Amino acid sequence: MIKIALAQINPIVGDLSGNMKKIVHYIKRAQQSEACFVAFPELALCGYPPEDLLYKEHFVKDNMRALYKIAREIKEITAVIGFVDMDKKKNLYNAAAIISHGKIKEVYHKHKLPNYGVFDEKRYFVEGKQHKIFYMGNVPFGVTICEDIWHDKGPYWQEVREGAKIIINISSSPYDIDKLQDRERIVKKRARETKTPICYLNLVGGQDELVFDGSSFVVDEKGKITARAKEFEEDLLIVEFPLRKKKSAFVSLSPLARVYQALVLGARDYVRKNGFKKVVIGLSGGIDSALVAAIAVDAIGKENVVGVSMPSRFSSSETQTDAKQLAQNLGISFKEISIETIFKAYLETFSKEFKDCPLDITEENIQARIRGNILMALSNKFGWLVLTTGNKSEVAVGYCTLYGDMSGGFAVIKDVPKTKVYELAKYYNNKESRAIIPSDIFKRAPSAELRMNQKDQDSLPCYDVLDGLLADYVEKHASYATMSRSQNKDVVKKVIKLVDKSEYKRRQSPPGIKISSLAFGKDWRLPITNQYKEF
Repeated sequence: MIKIALAQINPIVGDLSGNMKKIVHYIKRAQQSEACFVAFPELALCGYPPEDLLYKEHFVKDNMRALYKIAREIKEITAVIGFVDMDKKKNLYNAAAIISHGKIKEVYHKHKLPNYGVFDEKRYFVEGKQHKIFYMGNVPFGVTICEDIWHDKGPYWQEVREGAKIIINISSSPYDIDKLQDRERIVKKRARETKTPICYLNLVGGQDELVFDGSSFVVDEKGKITARAKEFEEDLLIVEFPLRKKKSAFVSLSPLARVYQALVLGARDYVRKNGFKKVVIGLSGGIDSALVAAIAVDAIGKENVVGVSMPSRFSSSETQTDAKQLAQNLGISFKEISIETIFKAYLETFSKEFKDCPLDITEENIQARIRGNILMALSNKFGWLVLTTGNKSEVAVGYCTLYGDMSGGFAVIKDVPKTKVYELAKYYNNKESRAIIPSDIFKRAPSAELRMNQKDQDSLPCYDVLDGLLADYVEKHASYATMSRSQNKDVVKKVIKLVDKSEYKRRQSPPGIKISSLAFGKDWRLPITNQYKEF
């Protein structure tokens, strides 16, 4: 019987010293658990994805020097550690080092380099070619890296044919709503194909717009899951071979809970890893800012969240009351700063230029930009990070103001459709077993409150319809012809036009957490200057 440890860790991209210390710490924990083998995720040493840091040769060399320092700490255990390798021709490889007795014994280079969605690995790395068998004691095992296991008859297949009795797959697989079931399906299939147990080890943590959920697991040769690591948390999963399925205390999260935890982890790591202590949020009394505030409290603590209400002549007493009540329920600091005096100054300043012009979107955007400037002033003065509150539905169709409500450092719900915002807000209240987000916020028709009696649906289709169209057009790349078969043609045309012409806004928006199969950002690269017409 052998004991294997899977170290599901949360590294920081570029923090070679900190990541090295974390890896050594988990090696010692694995040894204390009497494991003879410990594995770490893909590129764990440098963090994933390192992106254009890889063009800095000194960074790559520093990562290799850190690996040698770790090797000297490894005495009575075998370790597999993800790092960046460089050959004599200065080709770079996404690599795994196999270390024991104080030395790097072997190195495996990733064969299959993903180059789709958020992945750009062919931009940096060269594909590996060799298959190797490694040993923990007398047990032969194979190593693969993330994408290697997603391809039929990939490297895992050859390793088993050459005698591997266990396959170790180290990954950095970002979360999206369907990803966990996709991973499990693929790994189970590979185990059944090869009749070989597979240890699937994933990274955990937030990195810019990506969130890695951990959720590592082990399957036996029949494709049955025998052990699981925690979701969205660091964990050291200890597994004994031959595998025996034990009764586990593991409780799988619901799909909605996973989305919520992804948002919490993504927000927490963006704030902390970038050196911020507190965040500030504009509280409108609406559902979006309420959800962002709740996520922020769960991410970094109520003492580190500041809510700011910025009423105008168009703000209802109900939304102002709800903003204040929300802050009280969450236990966060609350400020009220009216924009009326500043708005009047703008109107007076432009009174000559705008003479005889009716009030329109210009005056609406001025209000949004005043609020953005207030939040940014607080950010500059006190070092708080501004969290924006725009959802995916608004960002998609440009129902947001550049340099206004889009101003900020991080867009927590940028990839969350409006309908999902309501679901998550209800989930939050249920989780807390009380109406922390006031019930009136759920009942009130969404409004930007930038003119009298304004409602979102004055300008947009109802969100149930809009979100369905956006899922088709943005995430599935569906055509107008396909979409218009089941939806009103004029509505479909309007939505497509809004999405296409709003790209210039999205390019200037802060990064936000990816939860869908296709998020605005790295996933989506629509040209700003674009004259393609479908109709």
